[in-house]
Amino acid sequence: MVSPLPLITPAGAACCSSLVRDPLSAEDAAHLARRLKALADPTRLRLISIVAASAGQEACVCDLTDPVGLSQPTVSHHLKVLAEAGFLARSQRGTWAYYALVPGALESVREVLAP
Repeated sequence: MVSPLPLITPAGAACCSSLVRDPLSAEDAAHLARRLKALADPTRLRLISIVAASAGQEACVCDLTDPVGLSQPTVSHHLKVLAEAGFLARSQRGTWAYYALVPGALESVREVLAP
């Protein structure tokens, strides 16, 4: 049985104004820093890129280990960090986890950084 994914609002969406137009609050700065820290890893950037370029912007963890050259547990850890930061959504299908790009998640970071 396939369970529906929960509705996720992209983390950071509409939480922060552009940091070059208005000063960030301490809470918004901490939230943005956590999200940027999740992205500040070459493997995680590659994983997001691979998922985004996949059909339906979704990929099985089993298809992500070879392209990045890491073990499945390590790839799963990186995917978990990206999911906790609101960039990826996870769904379970049998024994495999599938990850999908959260619509608007990357754009929300871009909007905060845009002048």
